[in-house]
Amino acid sequence: MKTKELHELTVEELNTKLKELSEELFNLRFRHAIGQLENPASIKNCKKEIARVKTILREKEIKAKA
Repeated sequence: MKTKELHELTVEELNTKLKELSEELFNLRFRHAIGQLENPASIKNCKKEIARVKTILREKEIKAKA
């Protein structure tokens, strides 16, 4: 998902997205551990997506306080 699309989501939707990405990361790590992961770079991509969502959540939190 693009950053611009993430900025358009509400806080609840971002929290849901974060939960989904965390579950996906767990599944990717598990598949990697048992040797079934075809693309190890997908772990890195998932981590970056989680970081994007957390950053946008933090930005919205700061904006709400101001």
